[in-house]
Amino acid sequence: MIIPIANPKLSYVAYKEAIDNAVFRVLESGWYILGNEVSEFERKFAGWCGCSHAIGVANGTDAVELALRSVGVHDGDCVVTVSNTANATVSAIERIGAVPAFADVREDTYTMNPDSLSRVLARRNAKAVVPVHLYGHPADMPAICSIARSAGAAVVEDCAQAHGASINGEKVGTFGDAAAFSFYPTKNLGALGDGGAVVTSDDVVADRVMRLRQYGWRKRYESESKGVNSRLDEIQAAILSVKLDSLAQMNGRRRQIAEVYNGEFAELPIGLPLALPGCEHVYHQYTLLCDRRDDFVSHLKLAGVGTGILYPVPIHKQPAYVAEFADAMLPVTEGLAGRIVSIPVYPELTDDEVSRIVHAIKSFFAKT
Repeated sequence: MIIPIANPKLSYVAYKEAIDNAVFRVLESGWYILGNEVSEFERKFAGWCGCSHAIGVANGTDAVELALRSVGVHDGDCVVTVSNTANATVSAIERIGAVPAFADVREDTYTMNPDSLSRVLARRNAKAVVPVHLYGHPADMPAICSIARSAGAAVVEDCAQAHGASINGEKVGTFGDAAAFSFYPTKNLGALGDGGAVVTSDDVVADRVMRLRQYGWRKRYESESKGVNSRLDEIQAAILSVKLDSLAQMNGRRRQIAEVYNGEFAELPIGLPLALPGCEHVYHQYTLLCDRRDDFVSHLKLAGVGTGILYPVPIHKQPAYVAEFADAMLPVTEGLAGRIVSIPVYPELTDDEVSRIVHAIKSFFAKT
C-alpha cells in the first residue's frame, strides 16, 4: 500500500500571480538586460547556495565554460570530467579549446570515482577537474577536491542537476573554486526559458566571470579581455527569484516521492538510487538500474508512465567523440549505460499519480 504524502500545489499555477507580477515589474521598468532583477536574483541565489557571488549567464553550458576560463583554463589544457553526463559538460570544455579526459564513476552514486580520478591525474597534467553532481546526488567533493588540489588542478562543480543537494549540510557549489548551474526549465530550479549561473566565493574568479559574460568589459565598450555575450535576462531572473522561494519545498516533495518509491520497490529485482550518509539527494532524476530495460520501458509506456534514459550513450562512445577516446577504459560508466532508466519524480506529481506509477512498475515484475 502506498503511503499518503503531502502534495502542496507546486506547479506554475500555484505562483502564477507572483510570476505575473515579476514579469510586469520588468516590463514596466523598461530595463531588460543586466538590471535590478538580475542583481537581486544573483544576491539571493548566492546567499541560498552559501557563496559570496553568483553571476547570471545565458545557460548552463556557458556557466561551465566561463567558470573554467575564470579559474585559468586555456587552449590546450587538460580538464578531467566524467563520460556519464550530458554533452554540455564536454562541449563547454572543448569550446575553450581545452582537452577533456575522463575518470570513471562510482557504481553506487554514478558520480566521479575519486580513485579513478587519482589514476587519471597520475598520468595527465590537468588544469581543472569538473565533477558532475548527477541526478541530484553530490559527488564525493571532499575526496575529489583533496585529490585535485594535490595535483595542482582547480575544481569546477557541474551543479546543473543538483540545486540544493548537500554534503554534511554544505550545499554543492561551495566546495570547488567555482560551480556552474543551469536553469533550463526541467531543472529543480528552472526558468521559463534558458539561464545559468556561476557561483564562487573567490573574488578574483567572480570578477573574471562578470567581465567575460559581457565581452570582457569592465568599462562599457572597453574589453580588458576577450569575452562573450552570455547574460541572464531580467525576465528570467525575476521568475527565478520567485521560484527560488519554493525550491526547498519542491526538493522536499521530490524526496517524499523518492522515499515512497524506495519503500515500494525494496524487494524488486532492480537497483535503487542511493543517498550516502551525510548527503542530501534532491532527486532531479529518480534513476533505477534494470537488466531488462527495453521491456520495462515498453511496459511502462503501455501503462501511460513516461521514462527517460540519462544517458543512453556515454560521451566517449558517441559518434562525435569515439575516435578521440578510442582508448578510454571506463567499465562502470559503460556498464551503467545499458541499465539506467529514470521514472517520474517531479514535485507536481499527485499521490494518485505516484500510486499509479508504483502499480505499473510492480505489475511488470509480477508477470515475469
